[in-house]
Amino acid sequence: MNPVHADYFAGGAGEERTLRGNLAAFDRLRIVPRVLRATGDRDLRTTLFGTELATPILVAPTAFHLLAHPGGEAATALGAAAAGTVMVVSMAANQPVEVIAGAGGPLWFQLYPQPDLGFTAAVVERAEAAGCRALVVTVDSPVHGHRERDVRNGFTDLPTGLTCENMRDDTGRVRDVVMDTTLGWDVVARLRAMTGLPILLKGVLHPADARLAVDHGVDGLIVSNHGGRQLDGAIATIDALPAVAEAVGGRIPVLIDGGIRRATDVLIALALGADAVLLGRPILHALATGGPEAVRDHLRKLTADLDHVMALAGAGHPTDLTPDLVAVAG
Repeated sequence: MNPVHADYFAGGAGEERTLRGNLAAFDRLRIVPRVLRATGDRDLRTTLFGTELATPILVAPTAFHLLAHPGGEAATALGAAAAGTVMVVSMAANQPVEVIAGAGGPLWFQLYPQPDLGFTAAVVERAEAAGCRALVVTVDSPVHGHRERDVRNGFTDLPTGLTCENMRDDTGRVRDVVMDTTLGWDVVARLRAMTGLPILLKGVLHPADARLAVDHGVDGLIVSNHGGRQLDGAIATIDALPAVAEAVGGRIPVLIDGGIRRATDVLIALALGADAVLLGRPILHALATGGPEAVRDHLRKLTADLDHVMALAGAGHPTDLTPDLVAVAG
């Protein structure tokens, strides 16, 4: 991969404290296993919004997959489908959602609501028509994060021939993705008027916002700090998860991304209240190194590793994992 593009995927905002903090937070946590639990064969199947998945490990929305592999997002979707899980398609994908849907697996669609409501509605309609089963609304980006690696590298535009295909309007023009500082909670009602798909909010870190989301009828939350790419200094997602899960109180699914690299990280996240996790950079790395087969193999291996550590922790199903299985190290 072009080193500039590799830096784009790897980098975070500011001094990258939150980027590092997502990883370091997991290193502070330890598993307190239970014994003699008679788990038998573990069952990792997870159902989200009516779709049964083989694993509670999903593919997070990330942009510009053609920078990582010539198969682009469609190749990622093929790998996710083969692993029996959901891929969340980025609004900033290099390939149109209709092409990505050709992989055949379950898809959700990530949306930045645009100030042009008519265009936003058209994008949502496209995603729904392509078969996407949920709408993931990114809410942590009123402005773009300041990513110093991209500034140093002068990475401001995609290479010639690449664009954000899901931003193409009915005239054929590709619009810029606009971050909107005027977005408020009324966006949920506006989106409800556009679609019957389940609506998840991605980027919730504060428990008060989790309660407001439930009050506004949101269908799910993703605890996320945008992989450390927006507000540098934001809390690590695994540190934010318990309070968000407590605020939700089981009324809607809670998912998490950020810093998840090992099966023990997945187990800890599930124990602290997540119904599922999402992977971003590890999937891009797999895509870059081996295409759809490597994406599939990474997801399958992490799922197999999760099965193994669940047996060692005394859990037969993700719902058996509870907060008392996690402790802060020394």
